[in-house]
Amino acid sequence: EDLEWGIFDAIVPVPLHIKRLRERGFNQSLILARALGKKHGVPVDFSLLKRSKLTLTQTGLDKNERGKNISGAFIASLPEKIQGRNLILVDDVYTTGATIDECAKTLVQAGAKRVAAVTLARVL
Repeated sequence: EDLEWGIFDAIVPVPLHIKRLRERGFNQSLILARALGKKHGVPVDFSLLKRSKLTLTQTGLDKNERGKNISGAFIASLPEKIQGRNLILVDDVYTTGATIDECAKTLVQAGAKRVAAVTLARVL
């Protein structure tokens, strides 16, 4: 679906846990978010969502296992900057939607008006 980029207040990359970020050295979702932000003129705000739980890698897990694994893994770190805003979540790969769903749920519970999602790839 084509997004009306101009109605969004910020792009929010799916965060990595600090341990995973240190191991990897980069957050691929943040890299994608910055490229999209530059292209569409929407600011990137990686401070809004934090990963509070170190989860197993989702690779190889089925839909049910992914949902359980990711449940409660994110917190809205700045609810006052989320309330009433239209946000775009960015992740690298969409497999079952468990990660995007959990992130979106967290942002909506913190008061986001609308949450859309963009991924680079989808597993078929």
